[in-house]
Amino acid sequence: MRIGELVPAPLTRLPWHMLVLLCAIGGFGVVVLYSAAGGSLTPWAYSQALRFGVFLCMALVLSYVPAHVWGRVALPGYAITLVALLLVELLGAVRGGSQRWLDLGIIRLQPSEFMKPFIVLACAKFYDLLPPNETRRLGGLWPAALLIAMPAGLVMLQPDLGTALMITGGGLTIMFLAGVPLRLFIGGALAFALFVPLAVNFLLHEYQRNRVLIFLDPESDPLGTGYHISQSKIAIGSGGLFGKGFGNGSQVHLDYLPEGHTDFVFATMAEEWGLVGGLLLILAFMLLIRWGMGVAQRAPNRFARLAAAGLATTIFFYVAINLMMVMGLAPVVGIPLPLVSFGGSAQMTTLICIGILMSIDRAATRQPRW
Repeated sequence: MRIGELVPAPLTRLPWHMLVLLCAIGGFGVVVLYSAAGGSLTPWAYSQALRFGVFLCMALVLSYVPAHVWGRVALPGYAITLVALLLVELLGAVRGGSQRWLDLGIIRLQPSEFMKPFIVLACAKFYDLLPPNETRRLGGLWPAALLIAMPAGLVMLQPDLGTALMITGGGLTIMFLAGVPLRLFIGGALAFALFVPLAVNFLLHEYQRNRVLIFLDPESDPLGTGYHISQSKIAIGSGGLFGKGFGNGSQVHLDYLPEGHTDFVFATMAEEWGLVGGLLLILAFMLLIRWGMGVAQRAPNRFARLAAAGLATTIFFYVAINLMMVMGLAPVVGIPLPLVSFGGSAQMTTLICIGILMSIDRAATRQPRW
């Protein structure tokens, strides 16, 4: 009897190579957090591993949802999440100077995290419903732009610049893939470039403005606003080729590196595992994103293709923005490294995206993979 005959048929169609890769990234994140806590499972590694297990099970459950269901729930789910964002502005709980949560008693819900996949699904559904010849006209532009602008604007009021950028990036990706003319993106980019100075001076909060100014001149305040990025660069550079060794990172253990277990966890990892460890982690994320884009290529219809490509790109934005941020190539906007940084929000969003991608992949795959 072959091994495949011992395994239930639904399990044989799961993308096991991707699941192994996913567990490798998540497990490595737990190891990094264990080291960051000085060789202790608390307060970060144990809870991170527990959440990863719960959210991975959730992703597996989502993978059994028929792919066509995501098309049906895309716009209603978007509308419900948009209402939740509005309720955050009216009734939301304030934590750390930001108003981003709905306090439901037993849990605090952050609706902006759910908007990241739903903006992709909603824009994909819009272009799926739109006649192909309308995509390159004004009617194919302004409704999608409105779908993106409403949640991005509400998230900016919280204020949460990083999440607003993620929502905008996910929506614009769908517009581009759907066939909106490139000249409109070029015109929008030029208009955005003209708008940036006004936004920096009049719309951004003071701490956000300082982050942009520090990005432009990192050495202007190395002990103040620029402290995070300066220490991050020191940690990454001091790791060298192979790193200082597991548990031997001085920057985080001596408390020189702030947020070394959350937004700047890559710097913590790079100090101990070096350039080789960093490149292997980036390669793992690249393979994960490549799998997602492969799902988009195999998808059976226009909605599924757009949704899968958008969800894979959402994971890419997480990784790219975080890495650019910790290396000083982008302003610090509070985007964590998915599956590695401590915290449940980015982990949950990433595994929701993975669950929907597996659902779409299941619809396109007929052969067992065991």
